[in-house]
Amino acid sequence: MKKILLSLTFVLFCGHIFAQPLCIPGVQEQWTAKGTVEVEKFATITYDNPSLEFVADYLNKAWENTNSTSLKKKASANAIFLSLKPDKKLGDEGYRMTISEKGITIQATSKRGALWGAQTLLQMKETSYINSGGVYKRLLPCITITDKPDYPIRGMMLDCGRKFFPMSYLYSLVNVMSYYKMNCLQIHLNDNGFHDIFHGKWDETYAAFRMESDYFPGLTAIDGSYSKKEMREFIRYAESMGVEIIPEIDAPAHCLCFTQYRPSLASKDYDPAHLDLRNPEVVPFLDSLYAEYLGGPDPVFCCPRFHIGTDEYSNKDKEVVELFRKLIVHLCEKVKSYGKQPIFWGSLTHANGETPVPSDGVWISLWHNRYAQPVEMRKQGFHMISINDHHVYIVPAAGYYYDYLNSKWLYQHWVPELMDKELFARQDPYVEGGMFAVWNDIIKNGISVGDVHDRTLPAIQVISEKCWHGLADTTDVAWEKWMNFAARLSDGPLTDEIGRKSMVNHIELKPNTTIFKPEGSIFPIHQIGYPYMVEFTIDWADEKPGTVLCTSERSTFYLADPVKGMLGFSRDGYLFNFKYRGKPGKKETIQLKGDNKGITLFADGKKVERLDPDVLYKHDGKGSYKIMRTLIFPLQETGDFRSKITNFSAWR
Repeated sequence: MKKILLSLTFVLFCGHIFAQPLCIPGVQEQWTAKGTVEVEKFATITYDNPSLEFVADYLNKAWENTNSTSLKKKASANAIFLSLKPDKKLGDEGYRMTISEKGITIQATSKRGALWGAQTLLQMKETSYINSGGVYKRLLPCITITDKPDYPIRGMMLDCGRKFFPMSYLYSLVNVMSYYKMNCLQIHLNDNGFHDIFHGKWDETYAAFRMESDYFPGLTAIDGSYSKKEMREFIRYAESMGVEIIPEIDAPAHCLCFTQYRPSLASKDYDPAHLDLRNPEVVPFLDSLYAEYLGGPDPVFCCPRFHIGTDEYSNKDKEVVELFRKLIVHLCEKVKSYGKQPIFWGSLTHANGETPVPSDGVWISLWHNRYAQPVEMRKQGFHMISINDHHVYIVPAAGYYYDYLNSKWLYQHWVPELMDKELFARQDPYVEGGMFAVWNDIIKNGISVGDVHDRTLPAIQVISEKCWHGLADTTDVAWEKWMNFAARLSDGPLTDEIGRKSMVNHIELKPNTTIFKPEGSIFPIHQIGYPYMVEFTIDWADEKPGTVLCTSERSTFYLADPVKGMLGFSRDGYLFNFKYRGKPGKKETIQLKGDNKGITLFADGKKVERLDPDVLYKHDGKGSYKIMRTLIFPLQETGDFRSKITNFSAWR
C-alpha cells in the first residue's frame, strides 16, 4: 500500500513533467478520468460571488460560443461555474477545476485565482482540436486539476525609457502575461542611449522621461509619453487581469533626461547621465517627482509597489558611495511614506560602505552578483527577485546579452533560486520569484514593437513555466514536448500581436476599406507575424508618393513611399524602401517574404531585393550597430490607391 501511495503522489505532483502539457505553465496536480466533453457543450457562464463578474465577462468574451453570464449560487448543467470558497491549500492564486459531462467548475479563494483557472481552461480550449475520423472536433478531457504557484512574483521588465511602447501595446502585453499567469510587469520609465552612437556628444544623446509632468513642464519626452489619466486606467486594468504594474523611475544613474532638462543636476565628476549627489538640489527634485506620481488622494501610480532604480552608479569616490547609500535609504523611506513597498536594483555590494540600508519591507532586483552579492543580501535580510543578466536579459539586436532567451537551457536548468553561480535552496523564503528583462539599449537599431514582442512571447512562456513550479524534466524529450506545445499557443483571446489569426486568401483589395473588423480586443491589432508570405497581383496605375497599400496601428506598407515613391514601409518612426518602383500599365505578381531578420521582395517570381540588417559604424570607428529592417505586415485597412489589387493573400 505504501508503494502505491508513493507512486500516486509522484504522478500527481510530477505528471506535468512527463505527460503532454495541458497548459503553460503546467499544472501542479491533475487527475484524469475516462471520457471527453465537447467544448460547444458549455453555453453559459455562472458565478456565485459578485466579485467574479469581471472574470465571468472575460471568459464569456473569450469562450466565443457562450451567450450569457449570471450570478447563481450553484453549478448547473452545460455551464462553466466560477466559485469563491475559502481553501488554505489553494492560497491566494490557486484554483481547483473539474471538467466533466455535468459541467465545468472553477473554485478559488480569490478573483485572481479564479482568473488563473479561466486562463488554464482557455489554453486547453485553444489546443483542444482532435482529428476524429477526418473531422476536427474540440474536445476537453474529463479531469480534475488542483493548481497554485510556488513563487509569488512571476514577471518581466520592459524598458520604455529608451524605446517608447504605445499604451495599446502595454494593454496587449498585460493580456498576454495574464494568459500565461505572469503577475508583474515592471515599466522602466526613463533612460538614455550610449553617447558613442551620438557622435560621442552627450548633449546630442537621446534621453527620455515617459510620464506627463505638471511639476516639470518640458521634461516629458516629445516622441512618446503616457498621460497621468491613461497610466491610472492602465494600472487598474492590469490589476483586473491579475497583473501588478511596478513603475520605475531610475536614479541617480541613467538620468540624462533629468540633467538635459536641468543641467545643474548633472554630475561634475562622472558622465552627465549621473546626478550630482553633492548637489543639494538633487534630493528635492526626486522628492517632487515622487510627490507628483505617488502622492495625493488619487495617485498616478495606484499600485502597491514602486521601483527606485539605483543601478550602475559610480563607486569611485568613497564620499559619493556614502551619499548614494543615504539616497537609497531616503528614497525607500519616501516610497513607504506613500504606503507603497520600495524595490531597487541592489547595488549595495558595488557601493559597499558604512551607511546602513535597512532591509525591512524592501526588496532587491538581483540582476548582477558583482553589484549585489546574493548570499550577503540574504544575510542582511533583503528579499530578492531573481532577474540575473547572464540568464534572462534580452537586448534586441545588440550583439551582447541575448537577442532571444535560450529557452531550452532555461527550461532544463533555470530556477528563480539560481542567480548566476549562486544557487539557493528550493523555495528559499528570501527568493520571491523571477523575472526577465527587455532592455532597448541601442536607440537607433530599428527594432520595432513587433520585433520586441517576437522576442517577448517565448520568454513569457518559459519564465512563466519555471516561476509557477520551478520543476523540470531535463531530458530533451520533455523539452521537445513542451516546445511543440508552446508553439501551438497564441497571445491569448484578447490580442494578436504575433499575427497568427490574420490569414487572407485570394481577395480583391478595394481602396479605403477595412480588411479585418475590430473584434474581441480593447485595442485590436490586425497584422501577420513572422515568418510570413504576402502575395498579390497588381495592375499598376500612376501612384503619387505616400500612396498606402495596407496599414494598421503599428505599421504602413506603401505602393509608393512618401520620399522616393518606391515600394516601402514605415513603422516605429523608420521609413524603409526597396529599389523598386511600379510602372503604370504593367501587370505583375508581387511577393513579400518577411521574417525576424528582414524582408524580401519578389516580382513575377524573381528576387528584387532583400532588406537585411544594415550596419552603421560608431563615430570613432571602433564599433558598429545594426539597423533592423523588418516588418510585421499590416492588414487592418487599405489606403487610397488607384492600382487594381487582386488575388491578395497573406499567410504564415
